[in-house]
Amino acid sequence: MIPNTAMPEIDGGTVVHLARGVRLREDMVRNQTVLLAPERAIALDEIAVAIIKEIDGHRNLDRIADDLSRRFEAPKEQILQDIIPFIREFINRRTMEIVG
Repeated sequence: MIPNTAMPEIDGGTVVHLARGVRLREDMVRNQTVLLAPERAIALDEIAVAIIKEIDGHRNLDRIADDLSRRFEAPKEQILQDIIPFIREFINRRTMEIVG
């Protein structure tokens, strides 16, 4: 039997954290923030940095979207709709994991 490796559902109740060995760092040479993972670095734009800085492994995506909504004065629903595919992509890259 082939194991089910389908991506779990990601919604506002999902809690994520950075995968083991993954860190957010300032690259002084390139003057930009990167996500360092084993044997690779992912360049991030300002929006990605803002999202990743909110990820703490405790708050769910709904609460993160709420905080970002207040900070950037944008609709929470729109932010959540933007965060979910972002998180899904980083889970696919094995740089984030769902808690639990």
